[in-house]
Amino acid sequence: MSKIIELPEEIEQIRDKKWRREEISKVEIVTQVEALVEDLGFCLALTDARTNLPSVYIAVCGRRDAHSPRNVQKDFEMSLAWTLKDEVMRRGKIYYSKLCKSRAMFVAPRLVPHFNAIWGVRKIQEKSALSEDANKVLKILRKEWEMGTSDLRAAAKIETRQKLTKALDELQRAMKVVPQECLYHPTFTYIWTLAEARFPKEMAKKVSREEAVKELARAFLQMSSLTVRGEFAKALGITRVEAGKANHALVKEGFAERLAVGVYKVRNEK
Repeated sequence: MSKIIELPEEIEQIRDKKWRREEISKVEIVTQVEALVEDLGFCLALTDARTNLPSVYIAVCGRRDAHSPRNVQKDFEMSLAWTLKDEVMRRGKIYYSKLCKSRAMFVAPRLVPHFNAIWGVRKIQEKSALSEDANKVLKILRKEWEMGTSDLRAAAKIETRQKLTKALDELQRAMKVVPQECLYHPTFTYIWTLAEARFPKEMAKKVSREEAVKELARAFLQMSSLTVRGEFAKALGITRVEAGKANHALVKEGFAERLAVGVYKVRNEK
């Protein structure tokens, strides 16, 4: 089992403020969610404190020990977090999708090019890198631009809902497709569109992988104040070698200081 590292209380208190884990700063309306994501750079959607990462659900709860209830449908905080997630998605000011590690995430527009540089699939690579079903869905959306889940399944001639879900998850991780709206009547469905249609400027911007990892390391360190060995790599599913190289680059430019092997802190943060 991996050793659980306890952070200094002063670091936890800094995270409390940044992650909105305090009653006084908890999130209640959609513009507060958008401000949270802009401040942090990125965060998860409906995960709880066990991930040790910021999320909209934790910010809605406004406490450090937020845990998902067994009956989420009857829980006020989870219902509010879900509603806010839908509103953010519909407004389209913040990138929302299942990204690295297939977790639903919010990303500030400024970091979309960096996520795309790491996890995006170039058009020339689509046929070889994406599954047959994923390519079918992508072809349909490039023709129609937006479509509901059931209509998309019919148009792509995919046999089961499970296979379509798998294809859509794959396309989200590859930053090809995003949900742009969630409808509940007459039946529950997502409306899907192309990531490049939703965020054209950000998706068109070219960034090297090395620069992208460094900027995500910067955002991660800034939101965390202090990171321990392997924390950044584990959070985003990149290699420890890449993570270490990025953190060393932040030290070299004076943004961070290295306290021990794999332990980095924002320099001169109060």
